[in-house]
Amino acid sequence: MTDYFAQDPRTNLERMQAGDPYIADDPEIARLHQHAVRLAARYQAAYMEDADTARPLLAELLGSLGDEVDVRPPLWVDYGSNITIGARTFVNFNLTALDVAAIVIGEDCQIGPNVQLLTPTHPLEPEPRRDKLEGARPITIGDNVWLGGGAIVLPGVTIGDNSVIGAGAVVTKDVPANTVAVGNPARPVRTL
Repeated sequence: MTDYFAQDPRTNLERMQAGDPYIADDPEIARLHQHAVRLAARYQAAYMEDADTARPLLAELLGSLGDEVDVRPPLWVDYGSNITIGARTFVNFNLTALDVAAIVIGEDCQIGPNVQLLTPTHPLEPEPRRDKLEGARPITIGDNVWLGGGAIVLPGVTIGDNSVIGAGAVVTKDVPANTVAVGNPARPVRTL
């Protein structure tokens, strides 16, 4: 295996947190991921008993949680701590939010079921990919955005305020504010 970081004294976790390429197969990173998986499972179990008393677990899992946020489990995250959800946002069942980089969800958003927010990136070249090298790019979702069920948002994408992403759309590029975008790849079809 190539030593990609011979001149870089940082840990893989430090490289990941800085937004630089890192090796994903790392015990420190795996420990943080496992902690998030346990918290997400505890949140789901608590939510089934009483959604209001489950909120502290969700607040512990996520980096920031606004007032009156409703996240219906199951919720799948890499670390949770890189996710911010603004006030009054509703997240329906089965959100997959791979938060290697920051995921910022604005206020008053509606996130449909089975939405995927995917920040990780992988090399196109086979050797570095085999060696588990990866990176990530942040996702930003503005205020009052509606992501239809099954929408997929790819690394580095920003969706502007008040926009609507159609069900099943694959968002590969930024979507301006006040725009309806649909399809695969998602394309603007209307201004609001």
